Amino acid sequence: MKKQAPYRLYLPENELPRQWYNLRADMPRQPDPMINPATGKPATLEDLTPVFSTELVCQELDATTRYIDIPQDVREMYKLYRPSPLIRAYNLEKYLGTPAKIYYKFEGNNTSGSHKLNSAIPQAYYAKAQGITALTTETGAGQWGTALAEACAYYGLDLLVYMVKVSYQQKPYRKAVMKTFGAQVIPSPSDTTQAGRAILAENPDTTGSLGCAISEAVEKAVTSPGTRYVLGSVLNQVLLHQSVIGLEAYRALEVLDEYPDTVIGCAGGGSNLGGLIAPFMRDKLLGKNNTRFIAAEPATCPSLTRGKYAYDFCDTGKITPMARMYTLGSGFIPSPSHAGGLRFHGMAPILSKLYHDGCMEAVALTQARIFEAATLFARQETILPAPESAHAICAAIDEAIRCRESGQAKTILFGLSGTGYFDMTAYMEYQEGKLQDVPPTDAQLAAGFAALPQIPQNEGI
Repeated sequence: MKKQAPYRLYLPENELPRQWYNLRADMPRQPDPMINPATGKPATLEDLTPVFSTELVCQELDATTRYIDIPQDVREMYKLYRPSPLIRAYNLEKYLGTPAKIYYKFEGNNTSGSHKLNSAIPQAYYAKAQGITALTTETGAGQWGTALAEACAYYGLDLLVYMVKVSYQQKPYRKAVMKTFGAQVIPSPSDTTQAGRAILAENPDTTGSLGCAISEAVEKAVTSPGTRYVLGSVLNQVLLHQSVIGLEAYRALEVLDEYPDTVIGCAGGGSNLGGLIAPFMRDKLLGKNNTRFIAAEPATCPSLTRGKYAYDFCDTGKITPMARMYTLGSGFIPSPSHAGGLRFHGMAPILSKLYHDGCMEAVALTQARIFEAATLFARQETILPAPESAHAICAAIDEAIRCRESGQAKTILFGLSGTGYFDMTAYMEYQEGKLQDVPPTDAQLAAGFAALPQIPQNEGI
């Protein structure tokens, strides 16, 4: 008979992964390559190095190397907060009366309060190693901007952050943390770039989007000497770095003699979900298990559940390469929900391909439901989750209830990607009954789809 699992399992420091896992190496059907809109051909190293540091471009384009060494300096930084704990949600299980075992991987135990630091550190490291002196980026809710500000402060890099305007207004304390680490923060769209000015000219009252902020950050990077752009989600390189989450969870469950029947993550651009599922999806692709994978996304920005699988720009200004992904259209502006980190119009190409091939499921959840789940979780497990993470919690609770109704004692793993201590305005609005959900109408989505790039690969979608 198995001994009861501990509430929290911390792997020893010597079990911190020494390599990232590249899921593409085991995918029998590869994601389609990014396309350079100027040539209509797959983007090359030469196309991408003016935007990203060279090593990151190499990782972005590498679909065959299964394991990539984590630089020792990056591992030393990881040791400040990793390995992160795997936690058994005993109190939540008891409250739900479910036979299911619920585990979650907690990524909020660092100053950024989220998983974003896992990619911010190597991205800043590679920039510094190349002699780059400054970085630009975008941020939604602020977790990525905060994490990158930490990493840039450590490596002595200047940082300019374009923060989605509605989040800039909703989450003032995130700005304060970024500035504490020396970053400059600008609400997007702004009048500091041509892309921002064009967006404001068309819609002066826009609340902004991650697509808008990306346009501004990329423009600023390519027009500023010694500067490169970095992205906190979506790209292959980012999912690669985030594989430390899944690798640690895999090993921790192995120690407990457990294996998940269901793995759940919140999904905006896909970094947290992609990192969590990586080694478990590897087993599925290699025929070793039949685990279910569920992407939990917001009903206000439902790229997987209502989007089109097509080539699209990653930014509103249409200056980035095109990626084939599930998308709502690069001009899509979601309603101002509090899950700012999940408001990107598209989904990571890796996850989009897995979803398109039937390897993964997706659910779209409303703000009212996810804050109800977040409140329940906080009361039972004592951690106040970020609105983004609450999507995974809500989906996990739904699965646990289904286990109760069916009598199936399944093992559920979900990613608690971050804490919600900078999201108290959102919790207050929920408590006061003021939260609103405004999912896009079919007409709004149709307008976004009509504006997708007119290229042969998109014909017939």
